[in-house]
Amino acid sequence: MKKTNYGLMLVLVLLGFVISCQNSSNQKKAEPLNTEQISSEIEKTLPENSQAIEHAGKLIYDKYCLTCHKADGLGVPNVHPPLGPGSWVERDPKVLVSIMMKGLNGKIEVNGKVYNSFMPSHANLSDQEVADVLTYIRTSFGNQLEPITAEMVKNIKSGK
Repeated sequence: MKKTNYGLMLVLVLLGFVISCQNSSNQKKAEPLNTEQISSEIEKTLPENSQAIEHAGKLIYDKYCLTCHKADGLGVPNVHPPLGPGSWVERDPKVLVSIMMKGLNGKIEVNGKVYNSFMPSHANLSDQEVADVLTYIRTSFGNQLEPITAEMVKNIKSGK
């Protein structure tokens, strides 16, 4: 049987530990990030703001509007109006926010054609969601209109 030198092994383990501690103490310690640094890092990973809004708006559109107004925004003849140029989308944002909050019922005329249907209220949506979906509609389907912000929605809802 071989004789094991436990003393030598202990010295080698302790020497390795000391060397390891010295190497780690020479390394620069990571300092915690402040909130501005964290925000900056997060923003670098996000898409452009307009792309983020478009994406958020499209998700809301797909959930609440797609069935009636269709993927191309052309609506359903005689029932649900189109959302493209010349439509109510070009109206004052106050009208659009009001329609989103209260819904719409009965006959309306869009681009010279009459539509008779019902649009439910979407008052359950947050100001940001209303702004996102209206901005998506106002910048899609051939529209090139100004975006609507959550602040605008909030002010319109409060009567400002």
